[in-house]
Amino acid sequence: MSERVIIFDTTLRDGEQSPGASMNAAEKLRLAIQLEKLGVDILEAGFPIASPGDFEAVSGIAGKMQRTEVAALARTSKTDIDRAWGAIQHAVKPRIHTFIATSDLHMHYKLNMTKDEVLKTAVESVKYAASLTDNVEFSAEDASRSDRDFLCKVFEAAIEAGATTINIPDTVGYAIPEEFADLTKYVMTHTPNIGKAVVSVHCHNDLGLATANTIAAVCAGARQAEVTINGIGERAGNTSLEEFVMAMHTRPNYIPLSSNIKTELIYPTSRLVTMITGIIVQPNKAIVGANAFAHEAGIHQDGVLKNPMTYEIMKPETIGLSGSKLVLGKHSGRHALRNRLKELGYDLSDEELKLVFKKFKELADKKKHVVDEDLEVIVTEGILRTTETFRLEYLHATCGTTVIPMATVKLTINERSVQGAGYGNGPIDAAYDSIAKLTGTASELLRFSISAITSGTDAQGEVTVRLKENGLIALGRGADPDIITASVKAYINGLNRLEYLKAHPVDATEGL
Repeated sequence: MSERVIIFDTTLRDGEQSPGASMNAAEKLRLAIQLEKLGVDILEAGFPIASPGDFEAVSGIAGKMQRTEVAALARTSKTDIDRAWGAIQHAVKPRIHTFIATSDLHMHYKLNMTKDEVLKTAVESVKYAASLTDNVEFSAEDASRSDRDFLCKVFEAAIEAGATTINIPDTVGYAIPEEFADLTKYVMTHTPNIGKAVVSVHCHNDLGLATANTIAAVCAGARQAEVTINGIGERAGNTSLEEFVMAMHTRPNYIPLSSNIKTELIYPTSRLVTMITGIIVQPNKAIVGANAFAHEAGIHQDGVLKNPMTYEIMKPETIGLSGSKLVLGKHSGRHALRNRLKELGYDLSDEELKLVFKKFKELADKKKHVVDEDLEVIVTEGILRTTETFRLEYLHATCGTTVIPMATVKLTINERSVQGAGYGNGPIDAAYDSIAKLTGTASELLRFSISAITSGTDAQGEVTVRLKENGLIALGRGADPDIITASVKAYINGLNRLEYLKAHPVDATEGL
């Protein structure tokens, strides 16, 4: 039996700090349920002090998890810790995760504290957290750029104060694998009471080395890995759960460790994160990218036909991909639809299925075959969307070489019907101008992209926009066989997300 690595998933906390990835409480809960099914040991549900909305989301998740530990992040202050404990105290397995920076750079410029002050604050906070629960994690922010002896001194004191897990974060993705492995060994050999705590690592991907650094650290003795689905997170992201887990799974001769992750649920979970956050996985992303198990070159195709192992080091089925797909069309029934949605990771209620089935039938009348990507768009727009302040009722656009582009739009705004027209450089610009006037919004369009979800002339077009208004940034997505309609849906979806953020403000917070 190989030793087990504890998987600490922070998709809902650090992952949500990705620009434009903010999730509402319902989306967080749906993802948390899927993460428990996936088999993560610990789920960091959020930063409760950040906002009332985050507190409620963390509290809701804590009450729903049946096996998974639920962690809440807190700075080293009594107020933060009380708020964190208030959100998770009713969880089956609650954990308080508190942190303070230990690098000279952070202590001087950010905290304006001396080493002695940081040490005293860390000890007092861990002691207080330990008075509430015996499951306390302490993180030394920017550990990879900290003085090693001071780092060990802080860890020793934190363990003495009651920390049962100590975390070594590479907060800014600065470390090199060999260096990070050496740091892990140093902490383990120079912290006298290290045997009383689990050693954890939390790596960022600024140099593209997050997964490599995490692997190096666990090979050096760390036994908890802090990861996110699809590697999402602050700046360049975090260690990718799927990359780390599948590296252990595929190379047990070099990484003789295991986890509780059900690998066959990796792909459905990855897709769910993409649908909820709107952060698209790049096609060449390891493990879960669209091209990860695709072969175009003739030589590769020939080899794979003779033996898949010639060009595949993992079986697609291992992560939840299927070699064959159920073809869905207008003659398909509810049972077939429900079955395929379950395979994709969506376990819908009867009421949700009813809504999705109606939209599925409408799309099936427009195109011959409805494929997985189509279904995901339907679920996103029908089930996982944010509350609708604005809803499209009617769109008519005109354009051409001899006419001025114009769009007439009819919207429902808080159940009140409004209509207007606008002009622009093209039909999309005209439609956006009309919508902006009708909604009274003044958002800035930061990004606009169009892609075909599927192949064929009847493919749905998917539009992604990123909007900014009063410092808030939200991502909007829309899909339709008509790209002008898809563009309008994306814009309205983005405006709705901005409205949600206005109603649920999240304070600017700092993470590991």
